Amino acid sequence: MRTALTDMLGVDFPLVAFSHCRDVVAAVTNSGGFGMLGAVRFTPDQLDEELSWLDAVTHGRPYGVDVLIPTQLAGRDEGLSADETAARVPAEHVEFARDLLLKYGVIGNGDDFQLRPAAAVQYEEENVKALLDVAFSHPVKLVASALGVPSPELVARAKSGGVPIAALVGKVEHARRQAAAGVDLIVAQGHEAGGHTGEITTMVLTPQVADAVAPIPVLAAGGIADGRQIAAAIALGAAGVWTGSVWLMTEESETDAAVREKFAAASSADTMRSRVRTGKLARQLRSSWHDEWESAGSPGALPMPLMEMISDSAFQKIGQAAAAGSPEAYSLQSYFVGQVVGMLGSVRPAAEVVYAMIESYIEAVARLTEISADN
Repeated sequence: MRTALTDMLGVDFPLVAFSHCRDVVAAVTNSGGFGMLGAVRFTPDQLDEELSWLDAVTHGRPYGVDVLIPTQLAGRDEGLSADETAARVPAEHVEFARDLLLKYGVIGNGDDFQLRPAAAVQYEEENVKALLDVAFSHPVKLVASALGVPSPELVARAKSGGVPIAALVGKVEHARRQAAAGVDLIVAQGHEAGGHTGEITTMVLTPQVADAVAPIPVLAAGGIADGRQIAAAIALGAAGVWTGSVWLMTEESETDAAVREKFAAASSADTMRSRVRTGKLARQLRSSWHDEWESAGSPGALPMPLMEMISDSAFQKIGQAAAAGSPEAYSLQSYFVGQVVGMLGSVRPAAEVVYAMIESYIEAVARLTEISADN
């Protein structure tokens, strides 16, 4: 199959797989798709280690790196350090989180609850630049940014190195801004997607973005887990698809065992968009954590990265307690996932998912061809 995406990235099938797990990235890349490593949680040294491993196991096949560059971030305009930003977290929010963890038996009466300032460090300009320095020192074939327009410096640096740059958008006007900034690939991410996402569905957003930024290639994202949806995306004017949630249920993924179990039992109605994990609206599996923070007695969500300083620390403790067998902690467990969670089913190898997507894509196109021939 050949599209503008396969030509740009040198892949066999127009499938981009976003994952925080290098094993997923390698498996998809080695199966003819394009693996995209989410880098925001790594330090520069850790990212270098991850990419060195990918270089060794992909044997020259293409992969990329994704970073988060939020346009709006609490404390950034004032030049605050991570610790200074953490000091802006109101005491009532810290106390609410501590009481919640105490209520569900995640911590004991004498246990302390500390914020995670590193949640702010990961978005600092110097850290993002250091991650990009590492990425460009490896043979990456695509760099992507989300939550804002990439800087002119990033665009210029990518182009000077011959590396295409992609951006994720949730509105047509955002796509036009990205096109004006010089990005090479635009990902139209619909409302049903996991993680940070907007109000407009993939079916509606994709053709609008494709028309607005042509001839820049567009990828459809949100609610895509099999080849029928890839065929639909191509029909809507996309050059391929960007996927994320489907890889969370693969053998190679980093997904916590308890969360996988909850995903397997979930329907597409069990996700919600909420600010109570990152401070920005992000789709995730609904849990007791969301019910508590969305309740009338809650102090409410804080802006990014203040809310992440709370939730990152809390979910580390929740994960440990759930792994130890606590049903109360299990009820709090959650992760970012799209409405397509209702289609994910059992855990499979990532390569098997890729091949199943290709097969169902071929079957979908064959059905359309048959309909056309009959008419």
